[in-house]
Amino acid sequence: MLSRVAYSLYWLSRYMERSDGILRLLRVNYAYSQDDPKQLSWRPVLRIFSDMKPAEKIKIQYQSRTVLNFMITDKENQNSVLNLVCNARENARSVQDNVTKELWQCLNEYYHQIRQNQIALSLEKDDPISVIDSLVTQGMHYYGTFEITMARSEGYYFMNIGKYLERAIQSVDILDVKFSEVDYSLEETTDPTYWKFLLLSISGYEVFLKSYRSALDSTNILNQIIWNDNFPRSIIYSVNRLQKSFETLKSDKNSESYKALSFMIGKLESSIRYSDIKDLQEIGLKQYLHKIKKELFAIADAFNLYYFAFK
Repeated sequence: MLSRVAYSLYWLSRYMERSDGILRLLRVNYAYSQDDPKQLSWRPVLRIFSDMKPAEKIKIQYQSRTVLNFMITDKENQNSVLNLVCNARENARSVQDNVTKELWQCLNEYYHQIRQNQIALSLEKDDPISVIDSLVTQGMHYYGTFEITMARSEGYYFMNIGKYLERAIQSVDILDVKFSEVDYSLEETTDPTYWKFLLLSISGYEVFLKSYRSALDSTNILNQIIWNDNFPRSIIYSVNRLQKSFETLKSDKNSESYKALSFMIGKLESSIRYSDIKDLQEIGLKQYLHKIKKELFAIADAFNLYYFAFK
C-alpha cells in the first residue's frame, strides 16, 4: 500500500475516533451541568480537547452553550467535531478507491449533517442532548459500516491502528485531567458522583457495575480504565488491539521498520500489563500516565517516520 494512502486511512480513523470521544464527553458534562450550572466547570473538557489559553478557558468554563458550540460547530477550532468530520471525509475522498462505497456514503451523510446551520442554532436554543445524540448515532453508523463492509486488508488494519492509538491517548488524557483535580491522590475520598461522571464520559459505567461489586473509588476506576481487558476503552485493551493490528503489516519488504515499531508497541503493552496499583503508588500516578502518553506519542512519531515517510 502507498504510504500516502495508509496515512489518509490512519488519520481518517483518528479523526472519527476523536469526534466520538468529544461528543460522549460533552453529552455527559452537559447533563451534569444542568444539576448545578454554576459549579460544574467545562475546563477539564477544554483541557483535553482544545488548545485554548488558560485565561480563555477560565472565561467560558461555566458557559455551557458557548462551550458546546465551540467544541461542535466552531470552524476556527481545529478540534471541533465539524472540522474533525470534514477532515475525515477529506481523507476518505483522497483515497476513495480504498474505502467501500457504503463507508464513503456514511461519511458523506455525516459531513452534510454536521454542516447544517440548524445544528448551531439547536445547540444555542433547543435541547443540546438531542443534537449530540443524533451526531453520536451518525458516528455509530460509521463504526458499524466500517466493521461490516471493509475487507480485512492493509487499509482496514491501518484504520484500526489509528482508532486504537487515538482511543488510548484519550483514555490517558481523561484519567490525567480528572485525577489532576484531586492532586493525583489514590487515597482522596471523593464524591462517588465524580467517579460516575468519569465512567459515563467514556461509556464505562455499565461495565463497572458488572465488574466491580465494591464502591466507586479511585482504585477501582484505575483498574477498569487502565487494566480491564474486557473494557473496550481501557488503555490495555486499546494498546493490545493496536499491537494485533500492527502485526498484520509484517512483510519481507518492511522487516526493519516493522521490527522497530513492534518493539515499541510490545514494550508499552508489557509495561502496562505487568504493572499494578502498587507500581502506581511507587512511581506516582502522574508520572505513570505521562510515561504512557509519551510512549504513545513516540509510537505515532514512529509511524510517521517508517510508514508515512512521504510527509
